[in-house]
Amino acid sequence: MNRVFPSFGSAAGPQLGPFERQVLGELWSRGSATVRELIEDGKIHQAYTTVMTTMDRLYKKGLLDRAVEGRAFRYSPRHTAEELQRVAAVEGIRQLLGSGDTSSLPLSYLVEALSTHDAQLLDELQLLVERKRRELKSREQC
Repeated sequence: MNRVFPSFGSAAGPQLGPFERQVLGELWSRGSATVRELIEDGKIHQAYTTVMTTMDRLYKKGLLDRAVEGRAFRYSPRHTAEELQRVAAVEGIRQLLGSGDTSSLPLSYLVEALSTHDAQLLDELQLLVERKRRELKSREQC
């Protein structure tokens, strides 16, 4: 998926705060909710207006959809947690690659982090690189 989500993971856009992440997490687990439903659930211990303002901000950042339901809005996540995680990871790696003069240095950081975390990930990285090379070669031949 090549879609870029507004304001998420970019240096120019605002980052998500802890409460915004909590609200998103609740909405991902429920599918959708009104402000009142989130508060009545008991997992969120903020004032109604705080939750309402936070959900409105997430909507304005392009992370939530909303539909009128009576006198309130029903909010639902516009993207999955996995989509947002992917965008944040790709943007972080792009920033790392663009931060130095030598492009191989940030790559060495990635390899070091992978090997420290799990040596098997290095094998998976190699397979992904080989697959991407084949894909790029087949595009060039078309």
